[in-house]
Amino acid sequence: MLRKRIIQSIFTLAGGAIALTLMPIIWNILDLTKYVWINNVIFDFIFGAIIFYLLSFALWRPVDHTIHRIETYLNKQSPLLLLIGSLSTLIGLVIAVVITVPLQNMDNFFLSAVVPVIVMVLLGYLGYKLGTTRIDEWRTLIPTILTSRTKKVRPQNDVEQGDVLTEKEDNYHHYKILDTNILIDGRIIDLVKTGFVEGTLLVPNFVLYELQYIADAGESLKRVRGRRGLDVLNELREKNYVPIEMWEGDYEDIKEVDEKLIRLAEEINGTLVTNDFNLNKVTKFQNVKVLNINELAGALRPRVAVGDHLSVLLVKNGTERQQAVGYLDDGTMVVAEEGRRHLQETVDVEVTSALQTDAGRMIFGTVIDK
Repeated sequence: MLRKRIIQSIFTLAGGAIALTLMPIIWNILDLTKYVWINNVIFDFIFGAIIFYLLSFALWRPVDHTIHRIETYLNKQSPLLLLIGSLSTLIGLVIAVVITVPLQNMDNFFLSAVVPVIVMVLLGYLGYKLGTTRIDEWRTLIPTILTSRTKKVRPQNDVEQGDVLTEKEDNYHHYKILDTNILIDGRIIDLVKTGFVEGTLLVPNFVLYELQYIADAGESLKRVRGRRGLDVLNELREKNYVPIEMWEGDYEDIKEVDEKLIRLAEEINGTLVTNDFNLNKVTKFQNVKVLNINELAGALRPRVAVGDHLSVLLVKNGTERQQAVGYLDDGTMVVAEEGRRHLQETVDVEVTSALQTDAGRMIFGTVIDK
């Protein structure tokens, strides 16, 4: 196994390097420095390499398991978190090196070798934690990652010789934060398929936990709703209609999920996507941007219903016998039965049905004889 050989090779080289530092001290303590065949660099390196090579047979599996767990964890993180984590860790290590440089020239082994390692581990870990636990604040400080630039063309009559023809402006789409209800609803899938939702969908972990809690509920109806929400979330992640990220933070001081969503939207300047009427009202009151899918559905609802009366000018014959066709002000086609004898006349039509197609909406009705 390649991974096993790599781990054993690292153990062997590390053992030799450690022995070069420690063995002279051990020979001195044991009063063996007079034996030249023992107290030399080659022997020290080979001795340490052999010891650690033998240890690698017992330790390579735990090390391999640990590496695998680290790989699994890193693969689940967003690219931004990995970037910030790497940079902050590197900064911590650089600071540690600068601090420990004076210690490396000391004769005391503990101060020159052990303390620098401890300081590097502590500052490296501290840098990583500072970078990753405040990831949402770092997002606003790295516009080159989270924003895109578009060209804005100025009118030709505003352009003078020597002027720049284009200007750069932000084209940043805020995070769309999904709540529990919108995932259970399921219409978010159809919405993102159409391309009307831009930017990145953000699903907080506390929303996922609430879905899991509902899916494990004792009541069958709740279980169905919870599992539907999980299925919708899985489809969004697998199909990748739009970018989607998980937010791993939480607000321990807040118990209600709705309040956590509002706090998150405020902190990252995101837009909350929901179909909850009460949450919609609260977010608007707190000046948080919100997209209510029910309001969108209401706005797209046909403006006419069966039984409504319309006044329309019939301008041409229809495809069927005695049909005539007219158009509303917005371009909607109206097909009127028994309307052929009223061509070029404005008549009242009673709506009998409506048909919505990708090309637009068609209304069918009958002429009301006066």
